[in-house]
Amino acid sequence: MIIFPMVIVLSIVLYLYYKVAILKTKDGLTQRYFNAKSKICLGLFVVAFSINQYVFYQTQISLFIGLVLISLGFLQLIRGLKETKHYRNEWKRLNPAD
Repeated sequence: MIIFPMVIVLSIVLYLYYKVAILKTKDGLTQRYFNAKSKICLGLFVVAFSINQYVFYQTQISLFIGLVLISLGFLQLIRGLKETKHYRNEWKRLNPAD
């Protein structure tokens, strides 16, 4: 079960990367795009962390808390995917030559 810790670490590193990238850019559209990407990473982190905690403890309370966090993580993941698609299409619309 080494996959969940690797996903957890990778997603939190990418989350921090995108949050720092927001600070480095001045373009509003790019900032919102990076924020949407960070939402994907945060959702993935929450889902992987919840599954990992249930696998580790295997108690009824960890199952209940895990299900709540998994649902919140999936909502964050889905919203991030939708926003990423939207802002990518907006960038393509505004920059047709690139």
